[in-house]
Amino acid sequence: MKQYCLGVDLVDDPVMIAEYEDYHTRVHPDIQKSITDAGITRMDIFRSGNRLFMIMETEDDFSFENKAQMDAANPKVQEWEQLMWKYQQAFPLAKPGEKWVLMDQIFALKEQ
Repeated sequence: MKQYCLGVDLVDDPVMIAEYEDYHTRVHPDIQKSITDAGITRMDIFRSGNRLFMIMETEDDFSFENKAQMDAANPKVQEWEQLMWKYQQAFPLAKPGEKWVLMDQIFALKEQ
């Protein structure tokens, strides 16, 4: 198992944040299937203000490149991503076109 943490900001508008959260209470089964088919075994998203943090647990052979290829070939995922981008805004340090930014782990209690 691997674990990743990623972050993205939301447009800082209470109505849009509420809409974004509402979409995540009813994620289409095709989107959920695309996540698990890529080898993601757990995905949790947390929000503080307009900042989101995603924690993912994956199979050992998971790769972001493979997930990106699978997503590009899936019209339902492309539709979802376009819709979500309406609500999201990249971190200031993100590369052009980058949404969720992979975060570096700097501490783990069990490793101390």
